[in-house]
Amino acid sequence: MIAQQMIENIKNSSWIRAMFEEGEKLRNIHGADKVFDFSLGNPDYEPPEVVREALKRLISDDQQGLHRYTSNAGYPEVRERIAQQINIESGRSLAAENIIMTCGAAGGLNVVLKTILNPAEEVIVFAPYFMEYRFYIENHGGKAVVVPTGEGFEPDLQALEKSLSPRCKAIILNSPNNPSGVVYNTQTLKDIAALLEAKAKEYNHEILVISDEPYTKLVYEGVTVPNMMRIFRNCAVVNSFSKSLALPGERIGYIAVSSEIDDLENLIGGMTFANRTLGFVNAPSLFQKLVGLTLDQASDVSEYQKRRDFFYENLLQLGFSCVKPQGAFYLFPKSPLSDDVDFVKRALKYNLLLVPGTGFACPGYFRIAYCASMKTIENSMPAFAALAKEVIG
Repeated sequence: MIAQQMIENIKNSSWIRAMFEEGEKLRNIHGADKVFDFSLGNPDYEPPEVVREALKRLISDDQQGLHRYTSNAGYPEVRERIAQQINIESGRSLAAENIIMTCGAAGGLNVVLKTILNPAEEVIVFAPYFMEYRFYIENHGGKAVVVPTGEGFEPDLQALEKSLSPRCKAIILNSPNNPSGVVYNTQTLKDIAALLEAKAKEYNHEILVISDEPYTKLVYEGVTVPNMMRIFRNCAVVNSFSKSLALPGERIGYIAVSSEIDDLENLIGGMTFANRTLGFVNAPSLFQKLVGLTLDQASDVSEYQKRRDFFYENLLQLGFSCVKPQGAFYLFPKSPLSDDVDFVKRALKYNLLLVPGTGFACPGYFRIAYCASMKTIENSMPAFAALAKEVIG
């Protein structure tokens, strides 16, 4: 009954979800307060008060048509507001027509990939990367080409050049990165842009840069995230409000397509069509209105930084090695054991739920999502100490 490809996908399904499900079992046995779940990037914050109040007003104002279908691309006035905000940040000239409202960034990525991919065409991803990218690419007949990163998880230009081929249709960039928290360097990105422009001329077709940006508002200590539309001419930004406004369950995001792209009208038309035929139809109408009213809001980054600093410093004291993240809410330490899957399984003995680097195509590391409560983080330290004693000594 079930498709063979689905059987294979289930076998190789997300380690993040697998560990989250393992956590459910442990909570039933030991109680929630005895289980330290750092598996899923699920913010424990409630949305900012301004966002909650705006939602109450939208519901209570008895606005007619609030829950009806919108156009497949979304409300024009919301798209216009997003375009104007992007123009301020990027120096580009986007209009409402450049924006498509989507069911989160995941929906947006699938819409973009459905629109551009022919069978067996390739999409570059840099390891470590969010493993769902591979499934999204395969959803639409493409092939993920995994390129290793260099020191500090920065993209490796030589490795990228070796991996490019005439079948390459796109490259996905994710900065701040999940799982490493690294913000890619501006010069590195400019070098990638020059390489892609040269290869586009050689191959006689454009290579689309897809910038997955759910964490751009979650950065620390004054770090600036390079604006991808300023750097790449052929660029589509996919964003969501899951992290910036703590709305992951509402599935609201957008695609923004640079006006510099060749054949822009057909590309936008294709994405709007894909948004409908993939079954999304339109992004949630109520939450389109909400984000249109609260674009300037964001979660309190100082709280995330406090958690990052506490976790990072304590892990170093216990003997772990880790690149200090500049953004997002993940740590990606080196596994003390060469087998990161074995390490994560050992952590379960201490009710610690971690995700192996293998789940991000980067074996030898493990991911910690520190968007859990500060109380959970503090209470987990004796468990990390016991784990460190076992595997580090």
